[in-house]
Amino acid sequence: QVQLVESGGGLVHAGGPLRLSCAASGRTFSSYAMAWFRQGPGQDREYVAHIRWSAAFTYYADSVKGRFTISRDNAKNTVYLQMNSLKPEDTAVYYCALVARNSRNYARPNEYDYWGQGTQVTVSS
Repeated sequence: QVQLVESGGGLVHAGGPLRLSCAASGRTFSSYAMAWFRQGPGQDREYVAHIRWSAAFTYYADSVKGRFTISRDNAKNTVYLQMNSLKPEDTAVYYCALVARNSRNYARPNEYDYWGQGTQVTVSS
């Protein structure tokens, strides 16, 4: 079993930065991939980015490419999402997720085995 706990959400002005963290505990997961998703009010859960543990490849949704950076610290079992140049449309609950096997489509929420409780990010204009 794996537990994921997000932190770092809050209220920020448009153009500002924010860094989210996701701490994982439970099983060893150095071979897994982890991702960030977000869900705005009345919207479906949306893929943001993911990172593969073994090779540190990173992938991003077009809407955040160039502004967000996903990274991981295997020693701390933690994944980060550095968000810069935030926009009001980035307002959402942000979730981290873990997939315990190789996936054909890491952008699909249904591929993930474990989820955190979410952290609210609000960007004011």
